Amino acid sequence: MRKLRMLFLFAWVGLPAGSGAAPLRELFRRVDASVVEVRTVERTLAPLPQSGFVRAPGLGSGVLVSADGKVLTAAHVVQTSDRVEVAFVNGTVSRARVVGSIQRADLAVLQLEQVPAGIQPARLADSDALQVGDDVFIIGAPYGIGHSLSAGHIGGRRAPGLMVEGVTLELLQTDAAVNAGNSGGPMFNMDGKVVGIVSLILSRSGGFEGLGFAVTSNMAQKLLLDRPTFWTGVDAVLLTEDLARLFNLPQPAGLLIQRIAEGSPAVDWGMRAGTLRIAIGGQELLAGGDIILELGGISVSAESASLDRMYGYLTSLKPGDLVAVRVLRDGKVITLSGRARGL
Repeated sequence: MRKLRMLFLFAWVGLPAGSGAAPLRELFRRVDASVVEVRTVERTLAPLPQSGFVRAPGLGSGVLVSADGKVLTAAHVVQTSDRVEVAFVNGTVSRARVVGSIQRADLAVLQLEQVPAGIQPARLADSDALQVGDDVFIIGAPYGIGHSLSAGHIGGRRAPGLMVEGVTLELLQTDAAVNAGNSGGPMFNMDGKVVGIVSLILSRSGGFEGLGFAVTSNMAQKLLLDRPTFWTGVDAVLLTEDLARLFNLPQPAGLLIQRIAEGSPAVDWGMRAGTLRIAIGGQELLAGGDIILELGGISVSAESASLDRMYGYLTSLKPGDLVAVRVLRDGKVITLSGRARGL
């Protein structure tokens, strides 16, 4: 039997379900304008057997949550994107900047250059009030088919035992159909308020098989809307134990950089991304990039608390503050430095 795979998505789809098509139809019309397609471009390794790098388009979903242009989406949709655009249902397209991203929670917030006139932001609900069996619906762009509706129920509340920035990660399980393209899209309750941000599915086939998951709206509120945020533009893999020894780390843990977004703070600080595709124990990695050992005087460790301290340090920076990053590059430990930028 093939192993069950956990897949992060770029979308979601389905057929209306639940009690009463008319109320759902009205709810869709009320909130649909706040839902957006998130279109990205990033630099990535060319698919085998080609070599070198190519520009690859990406697609996700998101939801406008403030009148000044803040959009919630999934971190994996935008973390290393060189360019981000947001498209509204009325055809308006706006450039966007990533201003906050927490990969371990798979949450990100964008700031739009402009918001179309007459678009009402979606409102966030208290996700703690949801119970198993409650009706919910999702709007997104599954496989690029924008503003598709799926509906279902809350099938469970799952806490994987992970603390992120002092907040316990919680996922909402749903049977509302989701597929590639909906990642970052909103899950609504039957009051038309956002209760979750779509993140992943469990699948053997690669498509939707009845188990979708969204990060709760309360987590999004606490982590990205109620406190200072930061975006590094880095996607990295934590190296510990055997992997740490394999890469000859001078300490028990480090962060192997995979990709870096153009124009991101990581570029300002002189960091280097991976250049060579390798496979270790069935896990595909990009080698050849920097391995972060320490940031702002905080050493990388196997415990998530060190990552939280680093993120807290980054959010405390003021424009112009000096940032020091100690990395392992080509077998030598060096210190990179740069200045923090303003939002």
